[in-house]
Amino acid sequence: MKVLCGIIEKDGYVLITQRSASMSQPLLWEFPGGKLEAGETEKACLVREIQEELSINVSPVQRLDPARYTYPDKTIDLIPYTCTYNSGTIRLLEHATYKWVKPVELTAYVWCPADVPIIHTYLQQLQA
Repeated sequence: MKVLCGIIEKDGYVLITQRSASMSQPLLWEFPGGKLEAGETEKACLVREIQEELSINVSPVQRLDPARYTYPDKTIDLIPYTCTYNSGTIRLLEHATYKWVKPVELTAYVWCPADVPIIHTYLQQLQA
């Protein structure tokens, strides 16, 4: 299953979201996003999912290396894009909370397992 996630950047900060208690991987942190639908481009999926889940508008900028992770019930290919925040006020429709954090603070949170390699790839890219 292909899942897109957005590393949404704004003024030197990155948006992270905490899954709600009723979701799988409850209360773990993740980069927001969602499942790729048939016939949809990766970028279109990401723009749609972020709009649906958070009510904000973003522009995908750069695709980073995907990470494959096998959960007990499924295997996902998590495909990250760095994104620019464009507009909108965040409204949480699925998540428990969100934070804008400095990239160096990302490793201080407890993440969904699939997101962990994405964080390392992102931080390496920032140092390049």
